Amino acid sequence: MSRDAHYDDVGQGYLEKRQLRTGRAGWVLLAGLGVSYVISGDFSGWNSGLAQGGWGGLLLATACMALMYTCMVFGLAEMASAMPVAGAGYGFARRALGPLGGFATGTAILIEYTIAPAAIVVFIGGYVESLGLFGLTNSWPVYLVCYAIFVGVHLYGVGEALKLMFVITGVAVAGLLIFVIGMLPAVEWDKLFDIAPTDAFGASTFLPFGIAGVLAAFVYGIWFFLAVEGVPLAAEEARDPAKDMPRGIVAAMLVLLVFAALILVVAPGGAGSKTLMTSDNPLVHALRAAYGGNSVLASVVNYIGLAGLVASFFSIIYGYSRQLFALSRAGYLPRALSLTGRRKTPYLALIIPATIGFALAAITQNGAKLINIAVFGAAVSYVLLMVSHIVLRVREPNLPRPYRTPGGIATTGIALVLACAAVVATFLVDVAAAGVTAGILLAALAYFWFYSRHHLVAQAPEEEFEAIRLAEADLE
Repeated sequence: MSRDAHYDDVGQGYLEKRQLRTGRAGWVLLAGLGVSYVISGDFSGWNSGLAQGGWGGLLLATACMALMYTCMVFGLAEMASAMPVAGAGYGFARRALGPLGGFATGTAILIEYTIAPAAIVVFIGGYVESLGLFGLTNSWPVYLVCYAIFVGVHLYGVGEALKLMFVITGVAVAGLLIFVIGMLPAVEWDKLFDIAPTDAFGASTFLPFGIAGVLAAFVYGIWFFLAVEGVPLAAEEARDPAKDMPRGIVAAMLVLLVFAALILVVAPGGAGSKTLMTSDNPLVHALRAAYGGNSVLASVVNYIGLAGLVASFFSIIYGYSRQLFALSRAGYLPRALSLTGRRKTPYLALIIPATIGFALAAITQNGAKLINIAVFGAAVSYVLLMVSHIVLRVREPNLPRPYRTPGGIATTGIALVLACAAVVATFLVDVAAAGVTAGILLAALAYFWFYSRHHLVAQAPEEEFEAIRLAEADLE
């Protein structure tokens, strides 16, 4: 099917051992999954952008990232409705850019989704220690318990996992609403601009770190939306993916936009930007700064913040397992990783990344460094995904698309430009993290070039799309 790839005959029983349970998620559960992926970013992480760009710089960066994600979500909704496969981003890029482009995209997504839970579980450990729970002085037992419990739930079944995820996310959303309502009386406009201007080019009260600070803050504006693009990974388990997938991912994005705007204004507006720019727990810190001491409201939000972190941790485990499952099923990665058990869950695709994530969390105990690696992987995948949408619109205008992106390639073109800027921003903020991610990508691409491209599986759904396209081209 491609001059760059060769396919093995795997036999009829191959896909029978690699089946997911279909029809488990409607659009409401998919929207909940999208919010769950991201919601921990409202509780922590975004505030580090205040130290890079001040409130004005973070505001502009967040607005740019909000525009990028909104445009990208419309493009993903279209591709997911046309190609509803578990490979999602890999599947879209595979059809548009060939096997190498598909694998590169899938690998970048897999890096993001494997590393992000490791970062989040470090934050969970920090929350547990700060709350004085269980008398822990080292968080690695928390990491182990979190991975064991939530991987176990996913192994039990996707329907049960998504429903539990929805409940935990509901608790976290309630916590954000409680925080916003509680902080509103303390908001003062001047507190947003309490970081003194530096001597950087273009520095002002609005942009204390100058023009460059806006670009540096991109990495943290992403935290309000990071991983929402994972909703299409549930395509093969959705009830009606052509209709439910666009509804679910667009609804999730709308919710995330509202919370990003509220948190960005209310938290620093009530406590002061300078107060929050280095905080590990900004919402609780904001309440304590605004009302003094450890108030009941601060304690409530502190505990609910733990639920927000758990929601994202739990959901991203689902995301990495489906991306790994799809790449393995198609032969890009070792095929054993896509085997499913009696309950139609990919057990090795759940367990092996969890083992890697636990090891990274326990060894580094540096959530910020890990999340920067995840962000670089995400930004690379966004560039490739938007290129894929544009290529498919130009090359295959007649491809059946139950949902079409408003504005077409102009919309995804905006997302592409901003995604390229985000890639540059990751190098500005953390060269080491960007370098590590680039190294992992290069190693994976070497594996593809020298081995896996010679042993792909034609029967995999993502590869069958290409076979259909070529057959249609021959007929024409």
